[in-house]
Amino acid sequence: MKLLFERSVKGRGSDILPDITTGTYKPEGKYLRQSRMHLPEISEVDLGRHYTQLMKQTHGVNDGFYPLGSCTMKYNPRVDEETASLPSFTQIHPLQPLSTVQGCMEVLYKAEKLLCEITGMDAMTFEPAAGAHGEYTGLLLIRKYHQDRNDSERVNIIVPDSAHGTNPASAAMAGFKVVNIPSNDRGGVDLDALRAAVGKDTAGLMLTNPNTLGLFDPNILEITKIVHEAGGLCYYDGANLNAIMGRVRPGDMGFDCVHLNLHKTFATPHGGGGPGSGPVGCKDFLKKFLPCHMVEERDEFYYFADPEKSMGQVRSFYGNFLVVVKALTYILTLGKKGIPEASGKAVLNANYMMHQLKDHYHVAYDQICMHEFVLGLDDLKKKTGVSAMDIAKGSLDYGIHPPTMYFPLIVHEALMFEPAETESRETIDEAVKIYLDLYEKAHSDPEYLHNAPHHCPIGRPDDVKAAREPVLKYEFND
Repeated sequence: MKLLFERSVKGRGSDILPDITTGTYKPEGKYLRQSRMHLPEISEVDLGRHYTQLMKQTHGVNDGFYPLGSCTMKYNPRVDEETASLPSFTQIHPLQPLSTVQGCMEVLYKAEKLLCEITGMDAMTFEPAAGAHGEYTGLLLIRKYHQDRNDSERVNIIVPDSAHGTNPASAAMAGFKVVNIPSNDRGGVDLDALRAAVGKDTAGLMLTNPNTLGLFDPNILEITKIVHEAGGLCYYDGANLNAIMGRVRPGDMGFDCVHLNLHKTFATPHGGGGPGSGPVGCKDFLKKFLPCHMVEERDEFYYFADPEKSMGQVRSFYGNFLVVVKALTYILTLGKKGIPEASGKAVLNANYMMHQLKDHYHVAYDQICMHEFVLGLDDLKKKTGVSAMDIAKGSLDYGIHPPTMYFPLIVHEALMFEPAETESRETIDEAVKIYLDLYEKAHSDPEYLHNAPHHCPIGRPDDVKAAREPVLKYEFND
């Protein structure tokens, strides 16, 4: 389809504005552009049709099955969007007098208390803008803790080989050295490797449990104990909290701080360039290092207070507030019964789908999984020439979104599925049938899958060329 710039016709527009009656102001020349702005000139009807066409070419959870592993692409109740759209929340300014935004302050206060209860933490900041930003903030907490104790030797952060890629990146950005440790044959942390890695230079461990393989580590208490006995702290990556919320808490596993992805677990749509939120919670002994603007309450009045040894601000103002509104609505709607019910169904759906596929596809770790599972298609590729990429591309012709491809890196030809709690048994059965059809197609007509998808607006882009020669802007002739 054409870009808006390609649809543009000089002199055409979609606005009818009244004549100016208040006079005009022209800034000084140094503030004016020296060249004309290249904006598309287009009628309203063509503008509407353009975005409608784009919408029809976009696949989301409202369109069909979306089992993107480790990303929790689940349907979010519309009531959360409605609450976040209330004028009392949208028509405010972050610099208003606190007496005029007490309702908003109460949202932050209550959301902190409830999320601390869910995670087993004692305090939480909402400043971080997304998950990786939360990781970075959590690592700054760990750094501040060791600096406060004049323990400058602790420069290493231990990261398992199954970790999300943002973990080592965040650790490096926070000024730490990354120490990678392998998984054992059950997909969990290798305890001997962990014991060999810890020492006086250990600042902490970054871990998500269940991990990226979708496995809950049965040695989690021993893992956090080993790190603590070495003088390090334990950081919990909350990316996979959807599997355990309301059932087990990171704080009870021995973790000292945690980040959450409100845009994964607590109702804000994930991805698409929209706002995220990566609040960071911690135990009481780390609270004094949290970012500014912690909400406190005295005599039924909410106000901001800065922790004693605060790291300062990590984002403008108080975080993405409307995302917190959605999260609070989600928690209050589901309640004490609904939160664990959601995580239970997420685990049930993943295990159900895995067992439906395991007689045909190879399951990387054939054991009870949590919210997601990983298939390894290395053997299928050797026998048929059909890769994980081919299966993923083939699924597009059936109107479902592919799972995560080639991750985690420790599984060859990996496909990682997370059906999420919001999918029905009928939907999962339909998806299973599609993947069994693709499995049969891999053996009977591998060439067909090599060229898939056949019925999408875009076939197979040249990924190498796109990475090496990206076209990032439209080139004008004038």
